[in-house]
Amino acid sequence: MKKMNMVIAQSGGPSMVINESLVGAVLEARKSPRIGKILGARHGIEGILNDAYIDLRKPSVAKLEAIAQTPSSALGSCRRKPDAADCKAIFEAFRRLDVGYFFYIGGNDSADAARIVAEEAEKAGYPLTVYHIPKTIDNDLRSCDHTPGFGSAARFVACAFMGDDLDNRALGGVKIDVVMGRDAGFLTAASALARRNKGDGPHLIYLPEVPFSLERFEADVLAVLKKEGRCVVAVSEGIRDAEGRSIGAQFAGGEKDSHGNVQMSGTGALGDYLAKTLKATGKVKRVRADTFGYLQRSFPGIASKVDQKEARLAGRAAVKAALKGELSKGTIAILREKGKDYRVAFAPQPIQNAAKYTRSLPPNYIAKNGHDVTKAFLDYVRPIVGPLPECEIF
Repeated sequence: MKKMNMVIAQSGGPSMVINESLVGAVLEARKSPRIGKILGARHGIEGILNDAYIDLRKPSVAKLEAIAQTPSSALGSCRRKPDAADCKAIFEAFRRLDVGYFFYIGGNDSADAARIVAEEAEKAGYPLTVYHIPKTIDNDLRSCDHTPGFGSAARFVACAFMGDDLDNRALGGVKIDVVMGRDAGFLTAASALARRNKGDGPHLIYLPEVPFSLERFEADVLAVLKKEGRCVVAVSEGIRDAEGRSIGAQFAGGEKDSHGNVQMSGTGALGDYLAKTLKATGKVKRVRADTFGYLQRSFPGIASKVDQKEARLAGRAAVKAALKGELSKGTIAILREKGKDYRVAFAPQPIQNAAKYTRSLPPNYIAKNGHDVTKAFLDYVRPIVGPLPECEIF
């Protein structure tokens, strides 16, 4: 078969392990005599449109391994959704560069962008194999049991709540922490891993999947204060009222990306609003709020070892599947195998399985009281996150 060149890019929000997927794909591609140049597009498809590439055959293995251990997107990222004009320009660039393989690392919007490029290539009769490599800290891809990036972000959330709970034990009052998760509560739910001793927080966990009531919220907090003398609260940035309207979006200023997503993580307004509401009644005197925001994505030194390993294997699996040629446009699904011991498999699937649409936290992971998670969720998440630091109290 004719040797073809390869382009790989990163898209969407960075993560602590997205570079593992990049390096896994690059090192696998270097093994194949069917792949010529390996080009890394700077800032996603914008790099393709602007002819901005890095020659990924040049860095030493040692350099690549150091990149793999580094959080954030080493190639740079974007949230651009390609339109017909973009796709035409991408085809022209790929023809000029003799590109036969395109790998796009990202979440559901990135998978959708890759799908659009692949389908337009088919219409144009251009021979292009496109693979989406999964990544999202939100853990909301329908194609995966869990997604690279989630385990490390969840570990950050769990450790942050462990620290915040110790702080709250010392000073008392109410502490509210707002966690990423526009539509899915997986990351906020992971805060429950912080509970190591009786009475540990978070004492209340509010998810996008459960309608949020301000009155119920206040009553819940007062009940915990009466029982524990203090209260730590985990709140998803995506909480919604009974009509399905995002509570945080009203504070976001209306800024949206090209995929139509309202930007909510760049402001602490939701936490401030909830804190102000509790203070207004006079029943709660000391209330503090923090928004973890973008810290959850690229924090160094805290990545889950399982997450790192699986991100690397997902990148390798995508290149192997592309070379095998069963699917011209695919995604890599991470599937948990049955059995007592934790094991996963990496399977190529049609790219439509990951594109555009998302999943939510399953009902069996949400406690009946609506402000906690179940043992089933903890059993699901623990092997992905890995061991947490040990802390002791009197």
